[in-house]
Amino acid sequence: MTHVSYSEIKNWSVCPFYHKLTYIDKLKLFKGNEHTAFGNAMHDTCENMVLNEKLKSSQYFVEKYKEVLKKLSDDKYDFDKKLVLEMKEQGLNLLPQIKPALNKYFNNYKTFSTEERLFEDTSYKKYKFKGYVDLVLKTEDGKYHVIDWKTCSWGWNQWKKNDKMVTYQLTYYKHFFAKKHNVDPKDIETYFILLKRTAKKDNVEILRVPCGKKKTENALNFLKKALYNISSKNYIKNRLSCNFCEFKKTKHCP
Repeated sequence: MTHVSYSEIKNWSVCPFYHKLTYIDKLKLFKGNEHTAFGNAMHDTCENMVLNEKLKSSQYFVEKYKEVLKKLSDDKYDFDKKLVLEMKEQGLNLLPQIKPALNKYFNNYKTFSTEERLFEDTSYKKYKFKGYVDLVLKTEDGKYHVIDWKTCSWGWNQWKKNDKMVTYQLTYYKHFFAKKHNVDPKDIETYFILLKRTAKKDNVEILRVPCGKKKTENALNFLKKALYNISSKNYIKNRLSCNFCEFKKTKHCP
C-alpha cells in the first residue's frame, strides 16, 4: 500500500481491525442504501451544476438518482420505496437553493476546481495522501475556499460539528491542497456545506470550519500515528465499536 485517504484514517480510528478487514483484506459487506444513493446523486449534481450554468439540475439529479439506485438493485438490495420517493422530492426541493446560497455567502467567486485529486507526500515513508476535494472556489481577495458537500436529514448537532475526526477531513484537504499548489495556508478557508433533506428552512447550511496551525499539527501527528500502526500491522480490535460494525458476529470477525 502506497497511499492513504481520509476515509481510511477515519476507519482506522474507529477500529484498526475493521481497517484491516476493509483495506487490507478488501472485504465489503455494505454496498449502499437509499441514503448513499441520494448522497452520490446529489454530489454528482452539485459538481456539474457549478460547472455548467445551463445544466437542467432537476432532470440531471433524477436521472443520476435512478442510475445509482439501479446499481444497488442489481446487487439485490431491497429498497424502501416510500423513502426513495421522499428523497427524490427532497432533492428536487434542495437543488434550487444551492446556487443562491453560494452566491450570497461567497459573493463574487470563480470555480477553481471540482473533484480535484490530491496525491501528495505525507512525509511518512513513501505514503501519499489521496483525496478528492468536492469543490474549490476562489474569491476576488485571492482566498481559496475548500468545500465538501454533506447530505444529511435535518442537519448536524453541535457535537458532530466539532468532532475532531469529522473536521480532520477538511484539515487534511487544506494542508495537502496548499502543498500541491504552493499556496499559503492562511489564504485557504474550509467548509462543509450541509444539504439538509428534512429541515423546514435553511436547507443549505454553509459551515465554516477553522483549520489553524495547531489543529493541522495535531491532524498530521494523528496521520503519522495511524500510518505507523498500519505499516507495522498492528490490527488491534476496538471492542467499543463492535455494536455498529458490519462484520459483527460474522466469520470475518468472530
